[in-house]
Amino acid sequence: MNKTIRRAAVFTLLLVLSLLIRATWVQFYNGQALADDKDNRRNAIEQYANPLGNIIVAGEAITGSAQTTGSDLKYKRTYTDGSLYAAVTGYSSQVFGATQLEGIYQDLLDGTDNQLKDPLDTVTGKRAAAGDVVTTIDPDVQKAAYEALGDKKGAAVAIDPTTGRILGVVSTPSYDPSRLSTGDSAAWKKLTKDSDKPMTNRALRQPLPPGSTFKLVVAAAALENGLYSDVDAETESPNPYTPPGTTRELTNENPNAPCENASIRVALQYSCNNVFGKMAVDLGQDKVKAMAEKFGFNDKTQDVPVRAYTSVYPSDMDKAFTALTGIGQYDVTATPLQMAMVSAAIANGGKLVSPHMVSQTSDSDGNVVQDYDDSTETKEIVSSSTAEQLQSAMETVVTDGTGTNAQIAGATVGGKTGTAQHGENNSKTPYAWFTSYAKSDSNGKEVAVAVMVEQSDAARSEVSGNGLAAPVAKAMMRVALAD
Repeated sequence: MNKTIRRAAVFTLLLVLSLLIRATWVQFYNGQALADDKDNRRNAIEQYANPLGNIIVAGEAITGSAQTTGSDLKYKRTYTDGSLYAAVTGYSSQVFGATQLEGIYQDLLDGTDNQLKDPLDTVTGKRAAAGDVVTTIDPDVQKAAYEALGDKKGAAVAIDPTTGRILGVVSTPSYDPSRLSTGDSAAWKKLTKDSDKPMTNRALRQPLPPGSTFKLVVAAAALENGLYSDVDAETESPNPYTPPGTTRELTNENPNAPCENASIRVALQYSCNNVFGKMAVDLGQDKVKAMAEKFGFNDKTQDVPVRAYTSVYPSDMDKAFTALTGIGQYDVTATPLQMAMVSAAIANGGKLVSPHMVSQTSDSDGNVVQDYDDSTETKEIVSSSTAEQLQSAMETVVTDGTGTNAQIAGATVGGKTGTAQHGENNSKTPYAWFTSYAKSDSNGKEVAVAVMVEQSDAARSEVSGNGLAAPVAKAMMRVALAD
């Protein structure tokens, strides 16, 4: 054979072998990665080739699927009362992906979850019929919170203290997830550029200073560590109080309140800063931090099942800053979910049942795939004695203190107001907080609620937990306790 032809033949053979090796590599090693690539259009075509499963509230689907026109994606996601439930569902978009429950349960909702497949489907790779997500949300509680918050910028969470079931999660201003279903870039740009951040889930994912609602945690630490024997014992609290290492006094909003040496009950009733600032210093930051962490602060894995942002109690402070943490300031931050958990544990005799907003997942035939109500965890946060003491003091706050706007006929209500400073030297509008629980006097129902109002049209002088947040909590609690 001609030498030149032989060399060309060998070179051509090597090229063919290289192509075979490359094809084999792509097929058997890179195939799955390419199939899973977010930019692979085939994934979206397959995902939206059939109707998605639904998110269920009180037996009714609040999501759906509708056929599209002029697109290679056959179906798009639809929402019923989308703005009302956006903080629960999140969105499922053909272009922008999925968030919240839509994102967490995407495989179940589009039928690719292995738990939905029978053995033959697993072997063949066939997509199963889509499953559903059944939530714990009470539509009446959800609607009450949404309407009560109205045009305020804020959030609210309601929990059943005895079961951990989340009954309501609302964040305002809200948005309609339907606007994002088909990947409308104009709608996406408008929502993401909006200074009010309507797509931020303020209930779960925006920790802010909790102000005086955090005094419940400090009071719990004082009772559990034996600093004071009960909520009616006189404290050692000068008024005003000057923390060690500073000349700046801790004063009270009401200069006429009986805060000097006030008991825990009176200090919660009138929200005495001097008492809880000194109490935090007397306990020391380590004991306050330990109690905060028992309630859930500093927990980076708080899933409900949406991952909640971490509520923070800081470390490595001097005594002056420790005093400020005693009134929920300095670097203390909390989500409404976290403060609802505080009230829920106190209301439930000191025991916190892990909060969750999904009851179960099911397949297309309604068979349970996973039951979350039966897999809750219960932790003892404080003793039953401490819980009873704090319940009594919180009830005084509502009957005779700063939380009178939360009173409900036919129910026992306990609560704590908070007004947290915002901006340098409190230059911006303060945050208004209210955390509470209510127990029906007739049917035994219970609920714990936390409300945060970040901004409203109220004059600065009228911003308070009792004025802005307590009425929202009352509306939610009253509905939750109804027969």
